Amino acid sequence: MHLAEESQEQGKMDIEQPKEMTGIHKLTSVTPGVCQDIQLDLQLEKTTLRRFDMFLLPQIAIVIIIGYLDRSNIGNAAVFGLGKTLDLKGKEFNNLVTLFYVTYILFDIPWVVSIKRCGANRVLGVALVGWSASTLGMGFVKNYHQALACRLLLGLFEAGLLPCMIFIISTIWNQKQQAKRIAVIYCATTVSGAFGGLFAYGVQSMGTRAGLESWRWLFIIEGIMSFVLGGLCWLSMPYSAEKAWFLNKEQSDAMIQKKQRDGLYKGEDTFKSKHVWAAVTDPLVYLVAFSLFSSSLPLLGFGTFLPTIIKGLGYTSLQANYLTIPVYALATGTVALMAWISDRLHKRALCLLIVPIPVLIGYAIAIGTPSHGAGYFAMFLCGAGIYPYNCLMLTWVSSNLAPDFKRSVGIPLVATIANISGVLSGQIYPTTDSPRYISGNAVSLGLEFVALCGVLAIYSLLRWRNAKKEQDLAAGMESNGKEGDASLDFRYVL
Repeated sequence: MHLAEESQEQGKMDIEQPKEMTGIHKLTSVTPGVCQDIQLDLQLEKTTLRRFDMFLLPQIAIVIIIGYLDRSNIGNAAVFGLGKTLDLKGKEFNNLVTLFYVTYILFDIPWVVSIKRCGANRVLGVALVGWSASTLGMGFVKNYHQALACRLLLGLFEAGLLPCMIFIISTIWNQKQQAKRIAVIYCATTVSGAFGGLFAYGVQSMGTRAGLESWRWLFIIEGIMSFVLGGLCWLSMPYSAEKAWFLNKEQSDAMIQKKQRDGLYKGEDTFKSKHVWAAVTDPLVYLVAFSLFSSSLPLLGFGTFLPTIIKGLGYTSLQANYLTIPVYALATGTVALMAWISDRLHKRALCLLIVPIPVLIGYAIAIGTPSHGAGYFAMFLCGAGIYPYNCLMLTWVSSNLAPDFKRSVGIPLVATIANISGVLSGQIYPTTDSPRYISGNAVSLGLEFVALCGVLAIYSLLRWRNAKKEQDLAAGMESNGKEGDASLDFRYVL
């Protein structure tokens, strides 16, 4: 996992490839008048990264679980009678799902940039407290407009959650190590779905308490849980990779050296407008965003409306909640499996071409047959492919954007464009299409096919870029005057 060969400072730094010397990586950097040897003990590096696996990844998983639980529990509340209590009419429930994404999209990039400036623990701590209060407030709303206000606030505070986590991971682990860690995020989202169904089943079973319907208790209890867990994460989330509280002095120094060795950018660590320009003018960002937009609409619709879809198959509202659990359990397993295969083979495109296939088959079955059993089986196929796709695609783009500040803009820009699909996902399953929701499933099938085509387009672009760099190097060029992933020394991961 030697990434120094992929790094350079424009016109200033000439970096030799790391050499293995009795368990030490040695990297020599040359600048005018400066010569510096960077040595990093391989065992120390391994031990240090293991501490991040032990202390940081569980926190990331917990934050993702409660975040997605608070976001998607409105789907469980719907089958409990939320719409009846609030006297929702027409598409007002769909609007509660849709308009969440308005603030979620608008505040995406500012949250991520603030991570770099203020530290992960501070930014995520504020966000956690904010969305916990919004979730708790949903338990006491009296009408549609109050519920809408809570959903808008929830979107504001949850904006940037996913790209923030991916950016944090990208600053600690290198290209070949990231897929398994990003898989933790997507495993957490599927675990959240399974736990949400189990939790909703338990809450519904307790019925009305203290004059409050079960759907209200769903939001109240989850809001309190988020407050408690959010406070703990605020205290325990490290400020940065180099200043993590669970590292000793030697390990902190190792992370500083690792950043210098593995970093895809070796210049001044200052945010500049050129980093924004590099991200917003890169066609790769928009190809990935378009592909994720296409795949995110099925994902977001699936995550919110799965209980409703299962209920439409002929099951009761109580059954609909607990029947989501095995679907999400399988989805969790496939995310972990495909992430492992992707890291093992180090071939993102190949894995991304495989995972949409069961989704296409699943939606085709749901559209083509009214059978309850076949329809429920189709949901397993859909879940098995929907979640791995987004996991692998975000890993792919994270590995292919450099320097850090370009990545800090590029990833949330991708997520922002992709999250526009949330506006549509809330509208494709209107109650008037019950019980089979054929039009919504058809839209999801079509966009999943578009996502499959997007993989081919991205692969072609990256392969062309690598070939162009090889030609320039073969012609004797030492530098093309560019930095980060555009430099000649950077090789795009295929």
